[in-house]
Amino acid sequence: MKIETAEQGAPGRITEDRIRVLPNAVVVLDGVTSRTRPPDRNGGWYATKLADELARLINDTDPLTDLLATAIANLVAEHDLVPGDSPSATAAIVRWTSETIDALVLCDTPIVAFGQTTHVLEDTRLEDRRPDPDILAWKNKQGGYWVAEAEPVAAHQALTATWPRAEITKLIVATDGVSCGVSEYGLFSWEDLAELPLGEVLDRIREAERGDSEHKRWPRYKTHDDQAIARITA
Repeated sequence: MKIETAEQGAPGRITEDRIRVLPNAVVVLDGVTSRTRPPDRNGGWYATKLADELARLINDTDPLTDLLATAIANLVAEHDLVPGDSPSATAAIVRWTSETIDALVLCDTPIVAFGQTTHVLEDTRLEDRRPDPDILAWKNKQGGYWVAEAEPVAAHQALTATWPRAEITKLIVATDGVSCGVSEYGLFSWEDLAELPLGEVLDRIREAERGDSEHKRWPRYKTHDDQAIARITA
């Protein structure tokens, strides 16, 4: 597998997105920004710890949901994390063997697989709840949305897929600071992201956001988000 990555933080801040490239897997996490949490326990801290734990645990055979649940449980035990009062992160994992490609998505970091058709593995449960002013009340609740935090059960709410490796030519894994260029801004198609230079993709999204600094064309709660994307070519 050939693996390309690109990432950058929102202007003026340190990125809380994380990418881990492993011999048989790629992990992409988006630490959830919090204005009240101290930097030593913020979303970036959690994303780093979770990425490191997943890198230690990932193997060829265990279900990705089980691996993610174990990683979350280990962080809870090691760092005394409390459900509802802990940093969190989205999670996306691609793992391959000689025969298959497995994918897992938890919250808004989609995975797109390209072959004779395009397969989009996308968790929209957070987006579906955005109109609710009390959206945090729905975190890791049935009927709400799920994210990696301090409850291992969230891992088993992730969306998963398995494809024959021979049928997939490329995969894209992107945090929402990049996927917005497709799903919200309409700057690209998923197929564009399979071909364009990744740095160009990030720059074009930034340029579009600067042109809408008052959030009128694309309503959003911040002008720029952290960006991370990985492209895997078979």
